[in-house]
Amino acid sequence: MDDRKWIEGWIDAHASEFIDVSDEIWELSELAFHEYGSCRLLISRLRELGFEITEGIAGIPTAFSARASFGTGKPVLGILGEYDALSGLSQEASLPEKRSLGKNAGHGCGHCLLGAGSMAAAAAVAAYLKETGKNGTVIYFGCPAEEGAGSKQFMARAGAFDEVDFVYTWHPASINAVEAVHSNAIMGGNFTFRGLSSHAGATPYLGRSALDACELMSVGCNYLREHIIPEARISYAYIDSGGTAPNVVQDHAVVRYEVRAPYVAQVKDIFERVREVARGASIMTGTEYDCELAMAFTEYIPNNTLAKIMDECLSEIGAPDWDEADMNLAKSFEESYGEEVQAEIRRKMAELYGEERVAELMERPLDPEVHAFDPADIKLQAGSTDVGDVAAAVPTLNLNMACACIGNVAHTWQMTAQAASSIGHKGMINAAKVLALSSVRTMERLDLITEARAELEKRNGGRYVCPLPDEVKPPLDTY
Repeated sequence: MDDRKWIEGWIDAHASEFIDVSDEIWELSELAFHEYGSCRLLISRLRELGFEITEGIAGIPTAFSARASFGTGKPVLGILGEYDALSGLSQEASLPEKRSLGKNAGHGCGHCLLGAGSMAAAAAVAAYLKETGKNGTVIYFGCPAEEGAGSKQFMARAGAFDEVDFVYTWHPASINAVEAVHSNAIMGGNFTFRGLSSHAGATPYLGRSALDACELMSVGCNYLREHIIPEARISYAYIDSGGTAPNVVQDHAVVRYEVRAPYVAQVKDIFERVREVARGASIMTGTEYDCELAMAFTEYIPNNTLAKIMDECLSEIGAPDWDEADMNLAKSFEESYGEEVQAEIRRKMAELYGEERVAELMERPLDPEVHAFDPADIKLQAGSTDVGDVAAAVPTLNLNMACACIGNVAHTWQMTAQAASSIGHKGMINAAKVLALSSVRTMERLDLITEARAELEKRNGGRYVCPLPDEVKPPLDTY
């Protein structure tokens, strides 16, 4: 049996079903830890496909696994799915001009595609194992809240991936490539200051302002930024400013801080220095404070052994089959960006494709090719993902597949619109084919699975260590 032709044929035959699932999740547009409808939909479809479901993993109601085993059940493959949306990014489907649907959220990172595409891959692998009589287990992991406090680090800490031999996942992008990035680790928490209220005009000297403490913490962190490694980032947002009346000294206030750096050890060190800044602000204002640590992701580093396999499979499958309608739609989306963004898009095109192709690609801005993975060219990426915690626990690899115009900016209304367009749909189906083919090829190479595990153990010392203490629970309603 030709595994590639069989998988492509099976996924093409069922493509409309998985596109419908993606579009339903897109319509639901549910925020982190509240993806109840999306979760129910995925579970229902996976049950229909013959998977056994385990719900509520790691105490998270919208985290689940779906398992299908054949023969000896070995080796065990994991495929990750996500399905959370982003606040404030409601947008009409496939429309290249800003027009909100009036909802609170939208799929501005394309996780509707990610969740449904990964399900298509898992279903195809299960169907292939059943058809061929080969051994193995495929587990689809439903992973909520990647855009929030994350779930995969809690799932890894709870042992969800302990039996898994290797993991594949993907993400909607603007190019077709095995992702050659090292993402930042991150740690975040809420700093709550408590003071004394008083009349801000008559008796301010009797008050102790929690809002002043937050502001002084900002000043301290601004000075701290000069004295940390240049790759690190300190970000913050006011969660509760203590009220809206300026004639009342605020007796409480909450500010959220997140620290990013290339490695968990660096993040932990910098976050402790941020805690010390908070302590100093509390001393200066006569207030009390506490820090509720709520989230942390380990850095993601690709597994080079798995990358060899997926890179070959991606080359065989090729880029999505774009037509003129897709190209015209992509051009409209690209033109919806301002001149500053378009200038950056042209710069990135020149870097990736060569200056001589920029004019051509601005007219036809969908990635027409596959970009080879180079383990010597893994670049540090400023962003963070909880996929890093899976990759620190089990050999893991992420695929990028074009589901948007070249240079598309994530977390925008443009991405929300493209996630429910022919562009997003074609990218998703193509990604499912690459994931499924990579999976069945890897399952047949026990030597490479062993090699991938050895590569990981050089990095993690033989075991996964969660960046969060055991007492930190998933912040289902507080982050």
